[in-house]
Amino acid sequence: MPKVLKPGDPAPPFDLPTAGGGRVSLAKLKGRRVVLYFYPKDDTPGCTQEALNFTEKAKAFAAAATTVVGVSRDSPAKHDKFAAKHGLKVTLASDEDGAVCEAYGVWVEKTLYGRSYMGVERATFLVDPKGKIARVWRKVKVPGHVEDVLQEVNGSSTA
Repeated sequence: MPKVLKPGDPAPPFDLPTAGGGRVSLAKLKGRRVVLYFYPKDDTPGCTQEALNFTEKAKAFAAAATTVVGVSRDSPAKHDKFAAKHGLKVTLASDEDGAVCEAYGVWVEKTLYGRSYMGVERATFLVDPKGKIARVWRKVKVPGHVEDVLQEVNGSSTA
């Protein structure tokens, strides 16, 4: 049974390599809101659309003092290719061993064509400036999702 994080819970810490040879950690983002979105795989239709949607709204998130981080189990090299191919402007973090996916409860059993396998559930977590979970979106449907997250960010206080 995957872990279920709820609003008010402390966000599990992470420190991951990113596309472009950098690193991103929750500790370094303290004091800012963080949109942490988990997605199954680089360069697949839904994941590409979601990344493009977050890129399109990147300035609006930045204006709201919110950092957007996409996380998948792809390598930093795959993230580099994905970001370059689509002109992505969001931080893409690599969780190759799956530890952060496990900590956030998004490494789940999935079924495709009657076959069960383990994979990343598309989910988004809004972390407040104090490092607590402010909002959780599970089993995300891509159309309209980024707008919902942005509305939540703009509607929530920076307390």
